[in-house]
Amino acid sequence: MSLVVIATVFFGTASSVLWVFIKYRNTPLVKANNQNLSYALLVSLLICFLLSFIFIGQPKELTCLMRQTTFGFVFTVAISSVLGKTLTVLVVFNATKPGSKLRKYVGSRISTGLVILCSLGEFIICVTWLIFAPPFVELDTKTIPGTIIVQCNEGSIIAFYVAVSYIGVLAVFSFIVAFISRKLPDTFNEAQHITFSMLVFCSVWMSFIPTYLSTKGKYMVAVEIFAILASNGALLCFIFFPKCYIILLRPDRNTKRDIKVKVFQIHG
Repeated sequence: MSLVVIATVFFGTASSVLWVFIKYRNTPLVKANNQNLSYALLVSLLICFLLSFIFIGQPKELTCLMRQTTFGFVFTVAISSVLGKTLTVLVVFNATKPGSKLRKYVGSRISTGLVILCSLGEFIICVTWLIFAPPFVELDTKTIPGTIIVQCNEGSIIAFYVAVSYIGVLAVFSFIVAFISRKLPDTFNEAQHITFSMLVFCSVWMSFIPTYLSTKGKYMVAVEIFAILASNGALLCFIFFPKCYIILLRPDRNTKRDIKVKVFQIHG
């Protein structure tokens, strides 16, 4: 019940943030932070919070097939969106330098293509997993003597860790790029927020693997749900809350003049 309540609160919060971004979509702050990737990240976070409910309750054949693969793919879309936003920050800032050849790479097409390309890799992994070693419902009679535990068998533990590792590589790369970009001027300080969010994200999933391996039965599911909620919550809070604060409480800072002044101070 605690995990259900936390997931519901996060889902409601993410929905509210998405509503704010849609309502104020024509403001400079929303436009300056790559609208398409912001929407893609928020929608994928919403789906991830909803997917946590699939892990709760009695395992069924359909839920066993869907929960790991669907979560892996949607989670990859979220991390790919973060990576796209981070690279956009770096490219946009360097493109403002006189004579920069990076100007032709500024735009939504490059970042959107990156998200599609990265997500395609996880999609191939998940489809291969479902074709050759799909998860299934199993009856565990060994963990607790005299008790039958209905649980999902992942089908292939190798496929599970390959899918998780792929997400981990994208997350680490996002953190490295964000860390490099963290000292850019305030206009582009989304990299600072992404750095904090990815630091929490990586910490959660690094602690998840040994904990997951050392637990059995329903506690394995609880550990994974907690990791999902904690990592997604970090992305939501660190990346979007500062923007919502400016949009809703400090509209005087949400102007084109502030953006242009910051860039001029760095390069002028």
